[in-house]
Amino acid sequence: MSYQMSQIIGRLGADPELRYTPTGQSVANFSVATNRKYNKADGEEVKEILWFKVTTWGKLAEACNTCLHKGSQVFVQGRLMADPTTGGPRIWSRQNGSPATSFEINAEVVRFLDGKNGNSQNEQPAASGEETEIPF
Repeated sequence: MSYQMSQIIGRLGADPELRYTPTGQSVANFSVATNRKYNKADGEEVKEILWFKVTTWGKLAEACNTCLHKGSQVFVQGRLMADPTTGGPRIWSRQNGSPATSFEINAEVVRFLDGKNGNSQNEQPAASGEETEIPF
């Protein structure tokens, strides 16, 4: 499996899901949508949305589970996980049979970009897998 460091900013598509491994380590998973808008040469507006599946571990997972919810804006930095077979995004089939891909990030840093009232604030702390306290 190959790794590449990546950074994204987007919004959660659903609340994080927290679980524990058999050894007791916490793991949180959540999806983040990133978007891009541009105009084609003919003036037609194009909106692109790209989804990422994000995995966090330990204290970072617990902080994400506590502080994030559907719609939260986040900055995520971590390892982009490639499909071991293709070297690209994971390819799978939806329930209706149509093909789909997913981009997966094993996060090392998650910065909460929403303030307490849902307003974006640059001063929000970064949560990382390191032994750091997150002031609330």
